[in-house]
Amino acid sequence: MGQGVIQGMLGRNLLIGTALAGCLLAGAAQAQGFEPRTHKGPRHGVPNEVAVLGTAHLAGLPDTFDPASLAGLLDRLANWQPRAIAIEAVSGLQCDMLSRQPSRYALTMHDYCPDVSAAAKATGLDIPAANAAAETLLATWPAQPTAMQRRRLAATFLAAGERDSALVQWLRLPAAERHAGDGLDEELVNALEALRASRNENTVIAATLAARLGHERLWPMDDHSSDRYGPDPKAYVAAIRKAWDNPANARRSAMFGGIEAQIDTPEKALALYRHYNGPEMAPIAFESDYGAALEEPSPQGYGRLYVTSWETRNLRMAANIRDLMGPTSGMRTLVIVGASHKAYLDTYLDQMHDVRIVDVPTLLK
Repeated sequence: MGQGVIQGMLGRNLLIGTALAGCLLAGAAQAQGFEPRTHKGPRHGVPNEVAVLGTAHLAGLPDTFDPASLAGLLDRLANWQPRAIAIEAVSGLQCDMLSRQPSRYALTMHDYCPDVSAAAKATGLDIPAANAAAETLLATWPAQPTAMQRRRLAATFLAAGERDSALVQWLRLPAAERHAGDGLDEELVNALEALRASRNENTVIAATLAARLGHERLWPMDDHSSDRYGPDPKAYVAAIRKAWDNPANARRSAMFGGIEAQIDTPEKALALYRHYNGPEMAPIAFESDYGAALEEPSPQGYGRLYVTSWETRNLRMAANIRDLMGPTSGMRTLVIVGASHKAYLDTYLDQMHDVRIVDVPTLLK
């Protein structure tokens, strides 16, 4: 092969290589500049909407908190007419998965997963079978179910590890029909009554609102599969608590403590929720909590482990919410979650092509 031919081939290869490199660089630049949130669709049909309501964990409020003061909040949320309500709870199916790895998730199970043994005994269903049975019941659910059907579904939800959805069915029953039977024994009835009396945002806001709107269930969207505490959980907890002992946390308490101490009228409850969903919440939550943990200096990296779990948890929450919204046109989803999660979920969900974020402070006016 002549020298000129070889040089020609080398020249062509150089040109091809240069062109490929240029394409790769252009593609990388385009990828870096691509913003999913700017490509909303579809162009036809009603858009999907999600409203993320940041909330206090009501069980931790002082005894002065009166659940009746939430009437104004419930009215405003009902006026928005959500088609699904997602809550900060771990699904029965995830609890079933976590239970199979006790070496990692024993603490998580203790904190976030209800005991379903009584419901399993009463119904003869384990968690996967009860979830499948609930889906089967709902697939052919009549427009006007009987009290017997609601009691049966409530028992099935309890066995499925979906106690908040069981409460929705219990609340939709006339008071005279809230009794044992159709899979509910006296122990389960007592559990439902205790749940009805509890002061928790999943019960006094989500379940109450779902029953009022005619929903049949709630949708747990929390995820604790990223929980990790390292080889020494006590040292982990001590390190994180030390990181939380900072001036920003004192400012956070000053910002919200006084409001939380006196929630006994609808006006005060709305004021609290406007603060939790206002622009001042996200910066102080980060500075006092995750930002402080990120700088935690232990050689084991406990703070970074905590932030890893936090960020992963929020991403999986957002994925669960997006999955719930599905392909339904005009799906309007209300998410009720601890206020520190709100900014993360708003940001992550806003990246989705078929999701529009609703301004919660506007809903609460």
